Amino acid sequence: MAARKVIIDCDPGIDDAMALALAAGSPELEILGITTVAGNVGLDRTTANALRLREFLDMDEVPVVAGSPGPLSGDRPPREGRPHGVSGLGAVVLPEATRPPAAGHAAGFLVEAVRSRPGEVTLVALGPLTNIALALRAEPRLAEWARGLVLLGGSYTGRPAVPDFNMAADPEAAAVVFGAGWTVTAIGVDAAGRARAGHAVVEAMRATGRLGGELLVPCVEFPGRARGDDGPAVYDVCAVAHVIDPAVTVTVPAAVTVETSGDDSGPGARPAPGTTLADLRPRGPGNALVATGLDVDRFWELTLAAYRGLGRRLG
Repeated sequence: MAARKVIIDCDPGIDDAMALALAAGSPELEILGITTVAGNVGLDRTTANALRLREFLDMDEVPVVAGSPGPLSGDRPPREGRPHGVSGLGAVVLPEATRPPAAGHAAGFLVEAVRSRPGEVTLVALGPLTNIALALRAEPRLAEWARGLVLLGGSYTGRPAVPDFNMAADPEAAAVVFGAGWTVTAIGVDAAGRARAGHAVVEAMRATGRLGGELLVPCVEFPGRARGDDGPAVYDVCAVAHVIDPAVTVTVPAAVTVETSGDDSGPGARPAPGTTLADLRPRGPGNALVATGLDVDRFWELTLAAYRGLGRRLG
């Protein structure tokens, strides 16, 4: 079976780094490009991190293209310190990249890469959706040409009290993406939050050599990461795992809207901007497949197998 062509749009980011490692270690995927967006930290650092990760993960032929430094509606400060650290990669220290990003803007790269391969390219969005929205605004037919879009963001199994970071970072972009006329596969933080790196998982990561010692274990053990009794969640990794094996998640059709002008304070409050509102019994086909469950054992079996294979390659 031919490898599935993907472009990964991300804001590295601790769990973005772990998701890129899964993609790099998966022969089921052909990575056509990595595009970066401001999110966990500013665009300069998400791009620098993507460049470092490209070289560390032995993806030298994969172009890295920088995208938007802020949301559609204007500037916003990047998230600093917790939970991704000042650099964006927590305690991970990788050498400076030796090669620069490719010329151009991520939105243009997305359009041209998908236009030249209609029906073949799956977009995987792990951060704020600004680049995807800009690409759709520039060329609405992107939604027809793409094989699909898999994103990490939102919450679909109950009414969320607050929006997750990716949706809140650019609600207008999220609304554009869900309204583009395609079927979005959305892995929400409620489902992805079940993928937690407990002690046994961390020890398995540690056994992967340089990959584990220099990247994976420092990622999951960074003190800023929120963690329950079972360890920190590795949200973004779940979106890549779904592309490799859709049976990792349980998905159902839904009609999803994104709140862009709400105010969650005071009487008559509406959901905060970025909140995803999902009708799991839509009239008609809906605009999304949303994850309502995660097969945790299957997820870790797939992910750790890919990490072990990549670890052997990296030494």
